[in-house]
Amino acid sequence: MKSKIFFCGLLLSGCLWYPAVLHAQQEPDEIALANNEFENNFYEALKQKGIENYDKAIAVLQKCRTAEPNNPVVYNELGKNYLSLKNYPEAEKAFLRATQLDPSNRWYWQGLYDTYYAQQDFNKCIPIVLKLTEWRKQYYQEDLVSLYMYTGQFDKALELIKELEETAGSSEKREMYKLQILANDKYRKPQKETLEEAIKRNPKEESNYIELIYLYSASNQEEKALEVAKMLEKQIPESDWAQVSLFKFHLNNNDGDKAAQSMFRVLGSQKIDGKIKHRILNEFLIYASNNPQYRTDLDKAIGYFEGDKEVNVAKEVAKFFFNKKDYALSAQYLEKSLGATPDDIEAVELLLYSYQEGTDFNQLLKKSSYYIDLYPTQPRLYYFAGYAANRLNDYKKGKDFLESGIDFIVEDIELETGFNRELAKSYEGLGNTAKMNTHTNRVNELLKQKKSR
Repeated sequence: MKSKIFFCGLLLSGCLWYPAVLHAQQEPDEIALANNEFENNFYEALKQKGIENYDKAIAVLQKCRTAEPNNPVVYNELGKNYLSLKNYPEAEKAFLRATQLDPSNRWYWQGLYDTYYAQQDFNKCIPIVLKLTEWRKQYYQEDLVSLYMYTGQFDKALELIKELEETAGSSEKREMYKLQILANDKYRKPQKETLEEAIKRNPKEESNYIELIYLYSASNQEEKALEVAKMLEKQIPESDWAQVSLFKFHLNNNDGDKAAQSMFRVLGSQKIDGKIKHRILNEFLIYASNNPQYRTDLDKAIGYFEGDKEVNVAKEVAKFFFNKKDYALSAQYLEKSLGATPDDIEAVELLLYSYQEGTDFNQLLKKSSYYIDLYPTQPRLYYFAGYAANRLNDYKKGKDFLESGIDFIVEDIELETGFNRELAKSYEGLGNTAKMNTHTNRVNELLKQKKSR
C-alpha cells in the first residue's frame, strides 16, 4: 500500500544542530573535543546501522543522546534502529520525541508512520498520515483511502475516493474499494436519479456509469443496466467496464461471438477486479459446455489466468467437466493444469480418475506408471496402474504394480479393498485360484470392517 523511504546516511552539517549556550563555560579546545567525540560516535552509529548491527548502533547513539539530549536527529536514528529490530515501543518513543523536538521535519513523522504500520495499528496511522499530507497531499491521501478501508471508515473512504477522482483521476485500487463499499446497501448513494444527472453534466466521467450500472444490476433492472453500459460504450469507447454488462447481455441473447469479444476485453483489462474476471469466466464456461463451438474461446480465456497465484483455473474447469462426466475434457484441462503445477498430486489423481472413468486404459497405464516414478510412495498411483493393466489383460504387470503399492496404504479401508479386489482379478487371470481366493476373502473381511464402523 505505501511506499517506504529509507536513508543510507545523513550529512551532519545539514542535520545536526548545537544549542548556542551548550558549552558557554568551556574552553574552545574542550568544545572542539566534545563536538568531535559526538560526531565520531554518530558516524559510528551510521556505520553500524549500515551493516545491520542495530544493537551496536543503538549503544553508540545512547552516548550521543547523553551528549545532546535535545537533538532530534539522534532520536530519529534511534527510532530507525529500534524499528529494524522490531522493538516497536522504543521506536515509537524515539520517533515521538523527534517530532516533539522538530515537528517541521517530515521524515520524523514518516518514521512514526512506518512504526505504526509495521504493527498494523491502522487507527494510529491515520492521524500521522493526515499530518503527512501537509507535505505531499495526494501521495499520502492514497494511503489514507486504504487506511480508512482497513479501519471500516467507509464514509470517509468514499468521500476521499471521490475527491481523488476529481483531482487525480481514477485508479484500479480505488475503483476496487468503491465497489466494495457500494456492495453495502447503506452506501449505495448517490441515488440513480443523481447519477443520471451527473452523467448528463459530465458524460466522460466513467465512475458515474459504473455506479449506476451497479445500482440497476443490484435491483434486478438488467435492461436499465444494459442501457447505461451502451451509453458508456458510446461515450467512452475504450472503457472496459461497459463490457462487463454487455457480456451478460450477449450471453442472455445467445450471441456467443459478441459475448466472447466482451469477455476478452474484460479479461485483458488492468482496471477490472479479478473476482469479476473469474465470475465472467465461470458464466462463459457454462455457456461453452452447452455450446461446444465456443470451446476454443474457452481455452483462450483460461490462458489469461495462467499467472493466477490464488486459483488454478484450468484445474477448476477440469473439475467442472469431471462432475458433468465429460472425462475427456476433464483430462484435457488437467493436463494443462499440470503443465503449470506439475507437483499437484490432487490434480494427478483426478487426471487418473478421468482416464479410469473414461475407460482410456492405455493412457491410464502410461500416466500412472510415469507418476509412480515421481511419487513412489503414493499407493493410489499403483492402484491405477494395476487397474489399467488388468483391463488390458496384462495380469502379470497388474499383479506386480498392486503388490508393490499395497504396503504403502495407511488406514484406508476403501483403497485396501480396491487393491485386494484387483489382485484377485490379476490372480484369476493368471490361473492362480488359491491366491485369487485369498484376496477375495480379504475383500469380504474389509467390507465387514467398513460396515461395522
